[in-house]
Amino acid sequence: MNMTEYKDIVVYIETADKSPVKVGLEMLSPARKIAENTGGKVRAVLIGDGIRTAAQKAAESGADEVILIEDPQYESFHLDYFTNVMESVIKEEKPIAVLVGGTQDGKDLAPRLAARLKTGCVSDVMDLRTEDGKTVYTCPLYGGTVLQDVVMETSVPQIAVLRSGAFKKTEEAGKGTITEKKVPVTDEKVRLDIKDAVKEISEAVNLEEAEVIVSGGRGMGSKDNFALVKELADLLGGVVGATRPAIEDGWISRVHQVGQSGKIVAPKLYIACGISGATQHVSGIMNSDYIVAINKDEDAPIFEVANIGIVGNAVNVLPVMIEEIRKKKEAE
Repeated sequence: MNMTEYKDIVVYIETADKSPVKVGLEMLSPARKIAENTGGKVRAVLIGDGIRTAAQKAAESGADEVILIEDPQYESFHLDYFTNVMESVIKEEKPIAVLVGGTQDGKDLAPRLAARLKTGCVSDVMDLRTEDGKTVYTCPLYGGTVLQDVVMETSVPQIAVLRSGAFKKTEEAGKGTITEKKVPVTDEKVRLDIKDAVKEISEAVNLEEAEVIVSGGRGMGSKDNFALVKELADLLGGVVGATRPAIEDGWISRVHQVGQSGKIVAPKLYIACGISGATQHVSGIMNSDYIVAINKDEDAPIFEVANIGIVGNAVNVLPVMIEEIRKKKEAE
């Protein structure tokens, strides 16, 4: 194998409602870091139908080239179709690394690609750096209590699943090109035939892209008290989050769960109300820009990661916060 052939980085950018998902654009920043080390280019791949605007966004967000693959059969994510398309692109482009976002679909796609290409795959990457010409991927273990550095010595391409919110989108506008390609997938390569898809009727909650999240835990005491969390979130134009105990007690639906077993978030402001700070929850909010914690236990672990800590019963503190914020808004 001639390793000098492998210099470029391929970034699979997933789309939702014909727009690039947040983590897709975030990955262009670490991809650039690897490319600077290898002397290669960053090539984004978008698969779908009617997504040229999304491709243009990727071209403006740091990709040197956007490979746009459009076909009506790719309108919705299908694991067999997308695996075959990505396999074809990777074999043609010969990248040193393939970055995939840590979405539900991305976590399905990456290991399937690794198996097809007989290469290594590292998951839940929250940081990366280059040392001695090699890319070092940092991943959390045991609920985030331990960080492990992973180097794939001989795997080419290296496939990495990057955590949403772990990397910041580049602020510099790019001028990447868009290359349209046709990659047909024959029926014999498709093992699963989806006859129909029924969407679950549920509230739409986009925790991953929210700039403000107000979360409540068991410390809120009851479902009625939990309404204060929603009231503050609405006042701040934010989204409601919750811990697993609050969800299991029936105070709010599971789509609001934040943490290792829920959604990994990275808002500009995260307000934790009545949350003690279990490792599984804290590991899911570590990429927040600013954390405010409210808890009556001054020794609660949540205060170790908070920028501001308020010692007090959240049920008593939140009404005061809501009133003061409302006064300030009315005065503006």
